[in-house]
Amino acid sequence: MKRITKRIPVFIAVLVFASGCVVQQNPVSGNKRAYAYSWEQEVQIGQEVDQEISSQFGIYEESGLDGYIIQLGEDILQESHMRREDTPEEFRNTEFTFRVLNSPVVNAFALPGGYVYVTRGLLAHLNNEAQLAVVIGHEIGHVAARHASQRAFQQNLGQIAVIGGSILGQELLGLPGETLLNISSQAAQLLFLSYSRDHERESDRLGVEYSAMTGYDAAEGAEFFTSLKRISEQSGQAIPSLLSSHPDPGERESSIPEMAAEWREQGYEQQERNTEQYMQEIQGIIYGENPREGFVDDGSFVHPELEFSFPVPENWHLINQPSQVALVSPNEDAVMLFRIDSEAGSARQSVENFVSQEGIQVESTSDERSSGEWPAYEAIVTAETDQQTLGMQVFAVEYDGNIYQFVNYSSVNDFESFIDDFSQTSSNFDELTDRRLLDIEPVRLEVVTADQNQIFQNLLPSPLPMDIDPEDIAILNQVALDEEIEAGTLIKIPVQ
Repeated sequence: MKRITKRIPVFIAVLVFASGCVVQQNPVSGNKRAYAYSWEQEVQIGQEVDQEISSQFGIYEESGLDGYIIQLGEDILQESHMRREDTPEEFRNTEFTFRVLNSPVVNAFALPGGYVYVTRGLLAHLNNEAQLAVVIGHEIGHVAARHASQRAFQQNLGQIAVIGGSILGQELLGLPGETLLNISSQAAQLLFLSYSRDHERESDRLGVEYSAMTGYDAAEGAEFFTSLKRISEQSGQAIPSLLSSHPDPGERESSIPEMAAEWREQGYEQQERNTEQYMQEIQGIIYGENPREGFVDDGSFVHPELEFSFPVPENWHLINQPSQVALVSPNEDAVMLFRIDSEAGSARQSVENFVSQEGIQVESTSDERSSGEWPAYEAIVTAETDQQTLGMQVFAVEYDGNIYQFVNYSSVNDFESFIDDFSQTSSNFDELTDRRLLDIEPVRLEVVTADQNQIFQNLLPSPLPMDIDPEDIAILNQVALDEEIEAGTLIKIPVQ
């Protein structure tokens, strides 16, 4: 949770995924084939879901990176199938949107109709503009080849997940996964769209083609996929979207240079890397989670920017999103959702608005004082879903001009076993007064030049801030810890 936001409706009225099909042209192949939606629908879907994605992740607005990404994206777009003379006008006239998302996750993805996203986490892990060009070209390729519409026609899109990897699958406690994400069903479907291996390979090919035609050293893209493999091996987790195992990053390490060589043989010299310019652009970029937007410290979730804290039950998993904080029990059989209610004028009104929804039966209500000081209101209710009955504690507290709301629930049969955890968290919401936490700043990347030949590990400060692992910084710089760095090499060092 990073800022005061209005509650996003769980289900937003957007276009329903088409059950039929349309036959239209593919801008890449020029052939006609069946799609789930028309191009006009794809553009409209992108417009609708872009608003949710931007709100869900937040836009990274520091350092003027957005303008840099937009310009680079437009340069690559000009060499794509979306801007070629023989491409139909409806595709050539489609405007593209390029955004930097405020997420530490190393990721990039695209929405139908021309919406391309890269995260600050991805930008931190790149070493030059050529690598970024391949990534952006890859995502433009997904849009140009209309992969989302192809995939929607081929299968029922329904796999939902929660950012952070705690909750996998389509639902939890009878509620759809998008409820936990606080986004619409369609946004979740697109956000977690799994392309086929053929789609990923085609986008790899297009990413190399577009970046090579723009003059970039497209083979550099292989270095990034080497980093992805190292990230995956270190975390033991799969990597989403472009960074997924479709195909395996190791395969891409070899295939990308081979494709780049083919374009070089056709006369595209591919000389540009623009390392210095790229490093200048990411100088000072936030690395990892931004603690000012909230983090767990000694068993409590603390928010330095909004100056509050509340306890986190032992072994519960916390997922901090821009619009809400989700806490999930160890066995994923209970959930606490915490957010700002900007529509209510008091704690009581916040709770009463929530419990007035259809299907909710109020068992009890009471005036409360969170931490014995802040005006609060609580309701214990049951809620009927399609699959089961839930027990809920709805708790709102007034603090520093905002209304904060907890919606804590489990199956009705398990509710009594969780009510102590629910109450311990919500009723101990309090002011944050620890100056050490209030003044904390995020870790940022400082670009420095090695002044002499040196082993990489010896260039790192000791200790590293925020318990960062030295191997993470080696991966960040696409080197090994024991690798000798030549004098004059630009490297990224975390500082706080």
